[in-house]
Amino acid sequence: MFQFIKKDKNSKARLGIVRTDHGTIESPFFMPVGTNATVKSLSFEDLLEFDAQIVLSNTYHLYLRPGLEVIEHAGGLHKFMSWDRPVLTDSGGYQIFSLTKFRKLDDNGVEFRSHLDGSTCYLTPEDVIKIEHVLGADMIMPLDECAPYPCQRKEAEESVARTTHWARRSREYFLRNPLKTHRQFLFGIVQGATFKDLREQSAEEILAIGFDGYAIGGVSVGEPVQEMFKTLDWVMPLLPPDQPRYFMGIGLPDQIVKAVGEGIDMFDTCIPTRYGRHGTAFTKKGKVVLRNAEYKKDLAPIDESCACFVCRKYTRSYLRHLANLKEVLGLKLISYHNVYFYVSLMRQIRQAIQEDRYAEFQNEFLKTYGSTL
Repeated sequence: MFQFIKKDKNSKARLGIVRTDHGTIESPFFMPVGTNATVKSLSFEDLLEFDAQIVLSNTYHLYLRPGLEVIEHAGGLHKFMSWDRPVLTDSGGYQIFSLTKFRKLDDNGVEFRSHLDGSTCYLTPEDVIKIEHVLGADMIMPLDECAPYPCQRKEAEESVARTTHWARRSREYFLRNPLKTHRQFLFGIVQGATFKDLREQSAEEILAIGFDGYAIGGVSVGEPVQEMFKTLDWVMPLLPPDQPRYFMGIGLPDQIVKAVGEGIDMFDTCIPTRYGRHGTAFTKKGKVVLRNAEYKKDLAPIDESCACFVCRKYTRSYLRHLANLKEVLGLKLISYHNVYFYVSLMRQIRQAIQEDRYAEFQNEFLKTYGSTL
């Protein structure tokens, strides 16, 4: 699945290739989030236009709507959404556990009430793998328990124990029931909240089970960014170098740049489209809040160094006008630019690693971006 290519001489950043039956992905890479089988406001033609290598969808949301019967009838998720490149599906565990008042869990699985109609559902680790078999994503995540922030140690201990138990059951079911149409790769998820010894324990237990790749979960859940990177420092030395490493739900551009420098290969976040829908654009010099009055007569593009069609054609003034009216076109254009910015950033990151100048690239980017990391 994963082929290590090279490591940057002056940092832990590394190049690799992830090979799937729906295509090859160059790492490090960013996965635009298409929770409901769509990246909000963008078409898949848009994603192909700026060469997005992979998209992420959410098992929980697709299970509830449109439902497995619809997706199975279409021939799987790739055909349902007319995307023939790789797909990763998250288990939906984070979404389920965010429904604090509407779910109950035990060692066998989790019971929750649908956020759509209030109906009760119960899912076991095996159920989640079965659902992901129907969806047919190339990379899949098992059911895990994401502890909240902050949490008591006892709660974190229970989360680690349950995550390990569910991971073992998921892997056993996955190996007994391989998908027949194409290869799937199952990742293990390291939990442990903000407790160093629990993170180390979780990593040891998940690695002992054996997975195709490893993810650091339970981050970006409200903890200070310093705590998030402390978790990365604890876990990264424990992960095998010959398999992909996934920092789940991260994050802002400067966070991605820093995490690549620590050896992370995979990222996902809904930030580009969420910020875009609220009129905020990303540039190499930081965020531009286009709704602000200072851009009322600004005839410059969002980012003069950006080659996307939005920056080639439209001004900040016009985009501000659309954003403040909440015009659909404005939300689409800003989202398009933001996702393009993220995909382009990953391309620049890979080039810097290839040329053994990633440490220099990271320092310059964080300085220009105005990052405090």
